[in-house]
Amino acid sequence: MASRTKSQPIEETIIKTEFSDIMQKSYIDYAMSVIISRALPDVRDGLKPVQRRTLYDMYELGIRYDKPYRKSARIVGDTMGKYHPHGDSSIYEALVVMSQDFKKGMALVDGHGNFGSIEGDGAAAMRYTEARLQKIAQEAMLSDLDKDVVDFMPNFDETEKEPQVLPCRFPNLLVNGSEGIAVGMVTSMPPHNLSEVVNAVKAYMQNPAITTEELMKYLPGPDFPTGGIVTNKSELLNIYETGTGKIRIRGKMTVEEAKGGKKRLVITEIPYTMIGANISKFLTDVVALIDAKKTTDIVDISNQSSKEGIRIVLELKKDADVENLKNMLLKKTKLEDTFGVNMLAVAGGRPETLGLKDIIIHHVNFQKEINTRKYRTLLNKEMDKKEVQEGLIKACDVIDLIIEILRGSTDMKMAKACLMEGNTEGIRFKSRISKKMAEQLRFTERQATAILEMRLYKLIGLEIEALLKDHEQTLKNIATYKDILLNPKSMDKVIIKELEGYQKEFGRERRTAIIDADEAVFEEKKIEEMDVVVMIDRFGYARAVDPITYERNKEAADAENRFILQTLNTGRICVFTNRGQMHSVKVLDIPFGKFRDKGTPIDNISNYDSQSEYAIHIAPMNDVIMQKLMFVSKYAMMKQVYGTEFDVTKRTVAATMLSPGDELICVCPIVNQKFAVLQTKGGMFLKFMIDEVPQKKKAAVGVRGMKLAPKDELEEVYFVEEGVLTTGTYNGREIELNRLKLARRDTKGTKMRS
Repeated sequence: MASRTKSQPIEETIIKTEFSDIMQKSYIDYAMSVIISRALPDVRDGLKPVQRRTLYDMYELGIRYDKPYRKSARIVGDTMGKYHPHGDSSIYEALVVMSQDFKKGMALVDGHGNFGSIEGDGAAAMRYTEARLQKIAQEAMLSDLDKDVVDFMPNFDETEKEPQVLPCRFPNLLVNGSEGIAVGMVTSMPPHNLSEVVNAVKAYMQNPAITTEELMKYLPGPDFPTGGIVTNKSELLNIYETGTGKIRIRGKMTVEEAKGGKKRLVITEIPYTMIGANISKFLTDVVALIDAKKTTDIVDISNQSSKEGIRIVLELKKDADVENLKNMLLKKTKLEDTFGVNMLAVAGGRPETLGLKDIIIHHVNFQKEINTRKYRTLLNKEMDKKEVQEGLIKACDVIDLIIEILRGSTDMKMAKACLMEGNTEGIRFKSRISKKMAEQLRFTERQATAILEMRLYKLIGLEIEALLKDHEQTLKNIATYKDILLNPKSMDKVIIKELEGYQKEFGRERRTAIIDADEAVFEEKKIEEMDVVVMIDRFGYARAVDPITYERNKEAADAENRFILQTLNTGRICVFTNRGQMHSVKVLDIPFGKFRDKGTPIDNISNYDSQSEYAIHIAPMNDVIMQKLMFVSKYAMMKQVYGTEFDVTKRTVAATMLSPGDELICVCPIVNQKFAVLQTKGGMFLKFMIDEVPQKKKAAVGVRGMKLAPKDELEEVYFVEEGVLTTGTYNGREIELNRLKLARRDTKGTKMRS
């Protein structure tokens, strides 16, 4: 090959390609990588790559179900170093989930230590926990790997080999379900009962033309590890035919008798979707229903769940309407929820949405494939063994001749050539008869090697008898293996026998009931509309009392509270803050009680944040929407807004736009006022007609009301009626605002002497 000199230029080849084409191809490659290599399970073993690699690594490390536990950190590190270089967190998370029997229909990992709880507690760090394989994972998913049952592929750096799929002997995809989010697609498959899945597979194998509806006689629906009740039985057929749909599940409630004729409602099973943080959310939701007076039947609530199971206890008052309360919990909380089904898995190297029968077909085909490879491997081994055994048996019959050949040979090669080809050249024999017999020997190479390696004790009579028995058993094995490989019915029997073995050893009773139930109907008690007085003190604590109580304590109420509002208990109040926000608060959320009750902070029942804003105007919404409001900021920006702008259901809306650093200092209803008086911190006063301020939308900034001196800002805003004496103060001096000279908006105003 001619070498290129330094003076020769490098030839450049410029390939012009549309940028969008490159992006499209790159994105498709990335998406398929995520779909196939990370997020979606394989229909054959029901595992994602990270799960498969973790289990295989544990098997290779010898962390078997009958061996001691090993540190999770060792498993994670070894898996990451050999097979899954995508970070330790994903591997440990997969390990944890495979050990949680409240998430999986059949746990595949036996965890020792804190592996999380059904209530959402996270697992301890991997350096503290230990794990080993569960028996079912070892026997039904990882056995026979030495029998060439599945293909192996190089790992990421081609220093190790890993299986493309595990030889799973039961439909793990159905038994354990799966959840995963890929690019543009998601899989969500519920877990099922192992015994029922086995029965469905057997039914299909006995009748391949069986329909999904007939299969569901054996596998009626999902079996969640948390129990619960599936309430849309009639919709399951369509879900299992199409592979998509929604399963409606609800928790199980029982009523227990308590002391004093009272009752308690006990939740013993929860929906599968409620595991984790949703249990605490359920408790919070129940408390919120109590606080909002949606129910008065619940006296106390406690979570008494333990390792023995779920037990959430609601103590009820004596005359509680239990059925109505049940319906309210189902309607208003996550005690009834939907599980979205999308039975998406990798089949034939590509993602595919599968029905129940499709999954079973893929499983049975996979079983036939791995059993064909297994028994072909075993048959080849038995055939090799048969060849050797036949050679040894034949050798025992002419053992004296073989010994004579060995003694007369000068090396191993000469003896082997005589045994295989009858070549007697160079070998010394005792007689011509021996030589003639040796020339007739025709052992195979494998037989000749076995004869030459045979030990003398094998010539003992009992050993020869054992050899004949082994040969007889080998012939039986060969016949059995050939029958399995050549007879489809025999193959089916082997598969069914294995499944029945797992069913007998690992099967359990169904936990989830499946029924057709009517949707829970809860009628909220109509709230009796009544007048109330809402009082908000200077610390932001709000409480409501009836008008009679207020009138009886009017003097103290007016002195102690910053805002006093007369409204209806079914209404809302509007809280305008210096940040230009309007927070809407339901009056029903404000505690109603006695005059001396402390109340609750207004920011606890709204989005109002007392740490970063404060209220400058509070009024009933019914009053606000009937008024015209004047907004004034400290930088003298002003506008008028119709109150109907604030007739919204949102808890928080922007009442006005503010420039950086500006804040609202005044929100005031305009009724009969004619003049506006603006007072700055520097002592400037400006009086002008209110009509000069235009009407704007709530999202507008407004117009400038006064030209401010540098570093000056508004301190007070007054609105004056014509003919009504109105005063203000500046540096302790009282000022009659009516006597101020009338000017125009957006002017500097008049300096007031101290």
